[in-house]
Amino acid sequence: RLLMSNDVDITKTRWGDDTFLARYRHFFALTDPTNCLKSNHELDVAKAVVSKYKEDGVLPSSGEEGLWRAKYIHDSAFHPETGDKQNILGRMSFQVPGGMLITGILMAFYKSPLEIFLGQWLNQSFNALVNFTNRSGDKPLPNSVILTAYITATSLATATSIGMNKVLGSKAPPLVGRFVPFMAVAVANMVNIPCMRQQELKEGVVLYDEDGNKLGNSPVAARNAITKVTISRICIAAPGMLLTPILMERLEKMPRFRSIGKWQSCAIQTVCVGCFLVAAVPFGCALYPQKQSISVEKLETELQESIRAKHPERRLVYYNKGL
Repeated sequence: RLLMSNDVDITKTRWGDDTFLARYRHFFALTDPTNCLKSNHELDVAKAVVSKYKEDGVLPSSGEEGLWRAKYIHDSAFHPETGDKQNILGRMSFQVPGGMLITGILMAFYKSPLEIFLGQWLNQSFNALVNFTNRSGDKPLPNSVILTAYITATSLATATSIGMNKVLGSKAPPLVGRFVPFMAVAVANMVNIPCMRQQELKEGVVLYDEDGNKLGNSPVAARNAITKVTISRICIAAPGMLLTPILMERLEKMPRFRSIGKWQSCAIQTVCVGCFLVAAVPFGCALYPQKQSISVEKLETELQESIRAKHPERRLVYYNKGL
């Protein structure tokens, strides 16, 4: 017997977007690293379940719970616009395992210029792959934009690390030196994200009313969106990259950890960062709602006049923040 339902709206998140907890639960399910272990067959089955429901309203035998489970498995592996299966290294579900491996390396090898360069190159290569995998299907990012952001972020992150190491030298406590990789990652995010979204800074993000009707494009809203995304990305990195050094500093004072090598230290830090990232990735993604509002009076003068001419009573407009 077929289970039919038209009550479940899988075009929206399961828990809504109104509260931080609802957004956190959504991103926790979306970035679940166990989804990386799903076979191609399991991914195709999830896609078939979602497609069947969208077309005919047919629920799987496991009911609504099974539908939502299939929905999140599907969304963790397939591009939201093109429907293509994504490269596993660029999927949302690979953010935790990929991030923990790279961050562990960044924090274990941060002293010599060569170590710094190779670590930041690896980090920005991963970021570029994620950006390329999740690029818009409607207006895909030109490869030149991705390459420019990649080179610029790698160069600045490397320069920041080397510069901070020289400034700190032997004067600062060893613990302070362990925070240098985080500073470099924060600087890279401040450069990488605006570079990747430079078109929005020029042309603006699309503004909508409550019903999804387009009202215009605003660079002011784009700057707000990019600022919030940058803060979110830094917040994702902060717990693991700030708390793990404190933990390592204490561990290395214990007799059994005093003589460990760099690779053993890297392994310990990778595990620690992974534990933090499981919670930090959905936390950072959920920090701000995807659907942002902005007062009409804060927009560009011409856009204000255009909106007020057609909608004189309107006070707020909306836009998608991005991730």
